[in-house]
Formats: sequence, structure tokens, C-alpha cells
Amino acid sequence: MNLHVVIGFGPAGAATARLLAAQGHSVRVITRSGRGPEPGIEHLALDATDSAGLTAAAEGATALHCCAAPPYHRWVSDWPPLASSAFEAAEATGAVLVMLSNLYGYGPVDRPLTEDLPLAATGPKGRLRASLWEQARTRHEQGRLRAVEVRASDFFGPGVTDGGHLAARVMPRLLRGRPVTALGDPDAPHSWTYLPDVAAALAEVAGDERAWGRAWHVPTAPALSTRAMVDLLAARAGTAPVPVRAMPSAVLGIASLLSPLVRELKEVRYQFDRPFVVDSGAYEAAFAVRATPVDEQVAATVDWWRERQATTGSRR
Repeated sequence: MNLHVVIGFGPAGAATARLLAAQGHSVRVITRSGRGPEPGIEHLALDATDSAGLTAAAEGATALHCCAAPPYHRWVSDWPPLASSAFEAAEATGAVLVMLSNLYGYGPVDRPLTEDLPLAATGPKGRLRASLWEQARTRHEQGRLRAVEVRASDFFGPGVTDGGHLAARVMPRLLRGRPVTALGDPDAPHSWTYLPDVAAALAEVAGDERAWGRAWHVPTAPALSTRAMVDLLAARAGTAPVPVRAMPSAVLGIASLLSPLVRELKEVRYQFDRPFVVDSGAYEAAFAVRATPVDEQVAATVDWWRERQATTGSRR
């Protein structure tokens, strides 16, 4: 039994912590507010930017999983101190630093995304994510710590709510048979990474030294457009057909004045205006985790949302 420390308990952090606990590991979760204990998981209230506190919490750990998610509009200010603290804790304790990231660092690319592409983002959030990995990789190459980065496309699946493009803005309406609105071109192929596959990849690379020192794409099913995914979800829910409409640019502009989240999405609009396809072949050639079949993803997601709405009484 090994100790794994997980920073953050959003959808990815929670899924990772619970999977590690189910695998028999001891798990310590770091969040600002903490929460009550659950089987196999200790929750510790700690500001993860406190490098001394984080180092103490990670003492004796096999791996330190950075699954934190600062508010989207505060990435540029909040990520650097958090990453610096994680670097220092990993260096001091010897825990493998497992960084969960996304695909922003590549910037706009007119081909399927592979890990050997240059990190050529021009927007502030993309440049930030590229910089964080470059700092970790440099420290790894210097022998100061051991690090690996796992990159995912847009999260999809049980547990994904406000931050998912096929989640809170889609599922409640879809379950009622109402039209849904898509960012960008609803017919452009798009890769969706299933949340349980994210957790499985994070757990796998933490224990396999062949993974360390580079970035990997989470095993991700073949790309499907937003409209195709909505059709599958609606068919499973028994509400098909559900109209899918593209959000007009004027509406997006107005919404961006009112919502910091929508305003920040302008930087990555390119991911939805044209094909955005992830190639996870390198991971699949090296390791055991595979993408969950899409029909299983869809079934689990619809069932989870139905249960959630029945429990909360949500009518969004």
C-alpha cells in the first residue's frame, strides 16, 4: 500500500482519489476547506501554495498528483504559486509529480494533436500551461525531481458539471428534450476525454517509471462532433431528437461581458470552430489503460445526470 497525495477535489481530483483508494492505496487529498473523511481517503485542509505545508503533507508519498483547478479567469495569477509549491514539495520528498493538464499549450493546429508537437500557444492560458510543464521537465532533466504530465481534452462523464461543454449547459436541457447550444461549429469533429479514463491514466503513470520525464495524452475515444454526442446522449435518454444550435457570435460577445468564464473562452474558441482531434496512440502503445467505449461513456453519463437531478430536484 502506497501513499498518494492529491491536490484538488474537483471532478478529476475526486475521481483520481477514489480510484487510488479503490486500488488499495492510502490517499490524502489537499483542499483549502477540507471535508469529511471517506473510505481510504484522508481530507486535509491546506492552502497548497504553502510549500512548507504541502511538503509536510507529502512526506512519505509515492506520488503527488496535481489535479487542482484554480478559477478559470484567474489561471495566470493563481497557477504559478501553486505549481512552484508542488515542484518544491516533489523535490523535497521524492514523490513523483503527476501533473494533470490540457491541450491549450499547443495552440491552434491543423492536424491531430500528438505529444511531439511544439508548445506554440500564443494566448495567455496556453502559454501558461506550456510554461508549467517546461519548468517541471527542466527540473526532471536536472535530476531535481521526477515528473510526468498527463494531458486531456474536454472532460466528459459522471462528475463533470459546470466546467464541461457537454455537462451543465447541455444535460439538464437534453433530459427534458429541449434544444441545446454549442460553442463553435456543432458539426466539427471534437475529442472528448472521459473522466474515469483521466483518473486511470494518472494512477497508471504514477507507478511506471517509463512514463516519467515527458507528457502523455489520456486514452481518448475517436472524435465526435457536439451534435453527434448530443444525438447519442439523447438516444440513451429517450429524448431524441434534440436540436443543437451554434451560439451566435453576437450572443457570445454579450455573454462575455457578463461572465468571466465565457470571456476567457474566447482564447480557445478555435478548438470548437474547426476539427480538434487528439491522438493518444503513444500512450496506448506503452501502457495498459484504454479509452472506455463511447456507448459505455454515454450510458454512464446519462444515468449519473438522471440520478443527480432526482437527488437535487434540479430543473435547469
